[in-house]
Amino acid sequence: MGLDNPLHIAFLLIMVLLVFGAKRLPEMGRSLGSGMRGFKDALSGEQTPAELAAAAARPETAVPSALPTQAREHTAA
Repeated sequence: MGLDNPLHIAFLLIMVLLVFGAKRLPEMGRSLGSGMRGFKDALSGEQTPAELAAAAARPETAVPSALPTQAREHTAA
């Protein structure tokens, strides 16, 4: 009693279509595919040459100093 019967798979697909609608299914498929691709790339540690070039072109961001600036005291001489 699993999904080995084609009738069960058809019923499941019809229910998914009714719940999510025809407009959202392609969007969900693309999102799921890009998420799986990103997960696989993160596990393997591979990056495309375009991603490596973009990472190298990004300037290093400097962390601003946490010390407050001191106000200058103007004294009359």
